[in-house]
Amino acid sequence: MAPDDQSCSAPSPEALLTLAKEVLSTEASAVQALADRLDKRFIQAVDIILACTGRIVVTGIGKSGHIARKIAATLASTGTPAFFVHSAEASHGDLGMITPADVVIALSNSGESSEVVAILPLIKRQGAKLIALAGKLNSTLGREADVALDASVAREAGPLGLAPTSSTTAALALGDALALALLEARGFSADDFARAHPGGTLGKKLLVRIADVMHQGDALPTVPVGAALTDALLEMSRKRLGMTAIVNDDGTLAGLYTDGDLRRTLEKGIDIRAAMVADVMTRDPHTIEADKLAAEALQYMEKFRINGLLALDAQGRVVGAFNLHDLFRAGVV
Repeated sequence: MAPDDQSCSAPSPEALLTLAKEVLSTEASAVQALADRLDKRFIQAVDIILACTGRIVVTGIGKSGHIARKIAATLASTGTPAFFVHSAEASHGDLGMITPADVVIALSNSGESSEVVAILPLIKRQGAKLIALAGKLNSTLGREADVALDASVAREAGPLGLAPTSSTTAALALGDALALALLEARGFSADDFARAHPGGTLGKKLLVRIADVMHQGDALPTVPVGAALTDALLEMSRKRLGMTAIVNDDGTLAGLYTDGDLRRTLEKGIDIRAAMVADVMTRDPHTIEADKLAAEALQYMEKFRINGLLALDAQGRVVGAFNLHDLFRAGVV
């Protein structure tokens, strides 16, 4: 081929950008079409899964298998116990994972994938319910299913229209819709979600409470309301939080003194060696309840542009103190 043959030239950046936009538009249209044709069969599938006393087994092969694995993970993390079984491996022993109490969700765009079709009679003989996510309802998979959900697409994205793109996106979106409908039907809460994700940032934001991160006991900076300012400054230096609570005899909050208050005290020319802390403290500082989520404290601190907070119990007693560094260490920020 001649070196100046333009058939081998790379497409321009503009052409690539146009193609990318077309791919996204095609896949978005496929998902929208999916939403437009949802019907009572979707509710039937939800009801079957809600009535399941076993586990949800999601299966598929090829690209559908990858999508099936993700759907199983999404179901499991949103209150519907589920796991993935590879359709080919199912014929070689993994079918033993499926019990009569289970529900099988099988994915196949054609509905005729040989590995999926091969295990359908065995699933039915086992007595498990079968839900299909198929691109063709009048396929073997569609006909054998107790409920078949229409995951068909008008066309695959891209210039060739061959690689699974729109079809896998549609199947994934349909699986997400199923998982979140089940979440809603089960009354799955934010706390439930956090318990399923304890190691991640989401879990920390939903599980970590102020009481878990605050300085308390001997580490809590406090001085009595009748203390000298120098005593408050020494307490701030010892506890290294840049603030100290000023408390009444019963432990309730009288005020707060911070590094910022110290700067303002010096600007006013007040003799810090002679002053009493009650005369220069902030009398109505921002506070928060100790049983609140640490994520709520972060939002509160960002709203009022403050670096630290005192935590109170139900009786208004000072029980803790913390700053942004404590929230960073806890992984909340």
